[in-house]
Amino acid sequence: MTENKLRTAQIERATKETQIRLALDIDGSGCAQIATGCGFLDHMLELFTAHSGFDLQIACRGDVQVDYHHTTEDVAIALGQALTQALGEKRGINRYGQQLLPMDETLVLVALDFSGRAYLGYDVQLLSTKVGDFDTELAEEFMQALCRNAGLTLHIRQMCGHNTHHIIEAIFKGVGRAMRQAVAVDTRFAERIPSTKGVI
Repeated sequence: MTENKLRTAQIERATKETQIRLALDIDGSGCAQIATGCGFLDHMLELFTAHSGFDLQIACRGDVQVDYHHTTEDVAIALGQALTQALGEKRGINRYGQQLLPMDETLVLVALDFSGRAYLGYDVQLLSTKVGDFDTELAEEFMQALCRNAGLTLHIRQMCGHNTHHIIEAIFKGVGRAMRQAVAVDTRFAERIPSTKGVI
C-alpha cells in the first residue's frame, strides 16, 4: 500500500425505511460511535469495531416502530459498501482471514475472503428467537447483506454453545477479528493485487 493512502469511506443511504450516515476508517484504532436505534445491534457493532480495529461511525434513523429488520439490513448494506469503497483494488491486503472465537460455553469459527464474490455459509443454531427486543434471525440477515455489498465470501460455523447472546456476540467478534487479519497489508506485496487473475 502506498504511503499516505487513506483507506476510508463515507456512505449516505436514504430510503423510505431508513436514513443512514456511515464513516469508516480501516486503519483506525477500534473507536465506535454507533446509534442505530437498536440497542443490541449497537452493542454488536461496537464489539465488531473493537475487534476489527476499524474506526466506525453510524447514525441511523429507521422504522423501528415496525421492527429492526430494515435497520439491521440497511446498516449492513452501508457497511458493505463502505468496505468496498475503502479497500479499492485491494492491493497488498492478505485477503483471507479466519478466527476461532470462544465466548464462555460458545465456540464459533469464522473464515472469510474478500474475493469479490458474495457468499454466506451460515451454520448456526440459535435456541432463542429474541435477545431483548431483537429478533435473532436478523444476525443472519445482517451477514447476508454485508456479504452482498462487500463482495465477501464468509463462512460462520457454530462449533458449540447454547446461550443465544453469547453465540451472536462471538459471531460479531469473530467477523471483526477475521476482517482485521484479511485487510492487513503484507508489506512484501504492498502493490500486488492478491489474485492470480490480477484483479478482484
